[in-house]
Amino acid sequence: MPPLVEPFRIKMVEPIPFLSRREREDALAHAGYNLFRLHASQVTIDLLTDSGTGAMSADQWAALMTGDESYAGGRSFHRFEAVVRELTGFPHILPTHQGRAAEHILFSTQLLPGQLTVSNMHFDTTAANVVMSAGEPVDLPGPDSADLDSEAPFKGNLDTTALRALLAGSDGPRVAAVVMTVTNNGCGGQPVSMGHLREVRDICDRWSVPLWLDASRFAENAFLVTQREPGYADRTPRQVAEETFRLADGCWMSLKKDGLANIGGVLALRRDDVARVCAQMLIATEGFTTYGGLAGRDLEALATGLLEVTDPAYLSYRAETASWFGDELAKAGLPVLRPTGCHAVYIDAGRLLPHLTPHQFPAHALACELYREAGVRCSEIGTLSFGRPDPHGGPDRPATRELTRLALPRRVYTRSHLEYVVDAGRGVAARAATGPGERIGGAAAAPPRFRATLEPCEAGA
Repeated sequence: MPPLVEPFRIKMVEPIPFLSRREREDALAHAGYNLFRLHASQVTIDLLTDSGTGAMSADQWAALMTGDESYAGGRSFHRFEAVVRELTGFPHILPTHQGRAAEHILFSTQLLPGQLTVSNMHFDTTAANVVMSAGEPVDLPGPDSADLDSEAPFKGNLDTTALRALLAGSDGPRVAAVVMTVTNNGCGGQPVSMGHLREVRDICDRWSVPLWLDASRFAENAFLVTQREPGYADRTPRQVAEETFRLADGCWMSLKKDGLANIGGVLALRRDDVARVCAQMLIATEGFTTYGGLAGRDLEALATGLLEVTDPAYLSYRAETASWFGDELAKAGLPVLRPTGCHAVYIDAGRLLPHLTPHQFPAHALACELYREAGVRCSEIGTLSFGRPDPHGGPDRPATRELTRLALPRRVYTRSHLEYVVDAGRGVAARAATGPGERIGGAAAAPPRFRATLEPCEAGA
């Protein structure tokens, strides 16, 4: 397939708004400089997230019409269950309305107060669910992730040396589980290798610790394995995905990503006893075990999407798009994290805006500038999202990196749309040295990335 040729054709269109710069300035101020508070009608190109923002296929839309809305035992659930069970190999399949609901069910039933979950990187909602269950999230990203410019192929890996030291030390008995996020969103959408997953599996077996997967982007991780890991070039993404799941004790997925649908999640488990208590919590919080907060038509669309998502042509197009987009943004003067993955391109806002401290939220400030410039909405993966309170009462501990994420909704935007974003980035990069920072105005709302009201501030303020 030629590079950057979409392996689909457009069957339905939706108009997008173009606001004047004054209108964008007013909209941003009215939203408290929080891009999550903007109205969608005020956004020209929406790269805020790839979660639930994709375009469904004709087969998925057709599947909606066959949805069985029976409260219990509907045929749509049984089709969904069969597709997920064949993919993952897990016997217990519990649908949820989205991924964070699955996280909440698992952590609230499996964590005891004071226990640790160890990850290559918890995303912010994952960490929040651990904390809400009185646990403590511990991030151990691999050493390759620290160099944002290197072409190391698997920067999503975990630091296994640090993991062994933790498990062998005094805090080892507190570790309730190891969580591997594939791909690693907090570390720039970077993949995890199969050899590394097997090593983590062996470590977990030695210390009798369960291994869970946050597998929301499992297909993209599998595709990148086929492109980057020796010995996997002749494997299909589907085969790699199946091998991935069979290394774990359970997984959750936000199916708003690689389920190719607009709503849905799943918790899939191996152990009968764990599944039993999770099912009880599911019924109390989401719905009966054969719908889990979803309509039958949603289950049908998800089952179809999970079959489509491992198509090599689709995944190749997605990876090529991210690579091209990253290259063009770099040419426009924006420092891009290397190598690009599939679901987003990440800009090193800390490097672009060195005059701003982490507590002036440079990654968020850059996102605001892109909106001012051209109505492009994106999100920060920096101190606003991943800063942590200082246990001694000092200023919040900053995140380890200040990244601005331009997420790519699946099957939505064409090359010309992304060229428009590149032009916006060129204008922002030219004025980067004088750009203002951001600070939280008034009482901080939790989680701040979603709810805080912010205001511009000058460097050094």
